[in-house]
Amino acid sequence: MLEHRNDPTLPSPQFPGSHIVLDDRYAFVSGLTAADIHGAEAEIGDIKEETHRVMRELERMLELVNVSMDDVVRVDVHLADLDEISEMDAVYAEYFEGPHFPARTCTQSPKLCGGCRVEITLMARRPE
Repeated sequence: MLEHRNDPTLPSPQFPGSHIVLDDRYAFVSGLTAADIHGAEAEIGDIKEETHRVMRELERMLELVNVSMDDVVRVDVHLADLDEISEMDAVYAEYFEGPHFPARTCTQSPKLCGGCRVEITLMARRPE
């Protein structure tokens, strides 16, 4: 059975969707940008700061559903400029125990919401 949740600390989604969808095995978290997070406006435009803020928020959101970053199996990253991938990767890697990183896709998406440089979505396996 599916469970749909919205994070009470984030604005309601501006799209027809939920922040988090849970099934029996996985937690699916919708894409998140710094523009979605209250108080992150000053970080918009700095790829490293945006990545830190988004990753910290995703980590917090997973904790709301009793899942950790160690449980993440897949990540999708959208960058406004793919030339910033090494800067984003330097921050991103801090949130996982290497060398066992989640599967990942990274694409260039030049028109991210709110003028952001990065949007990240993830999928995590729920503990049994």
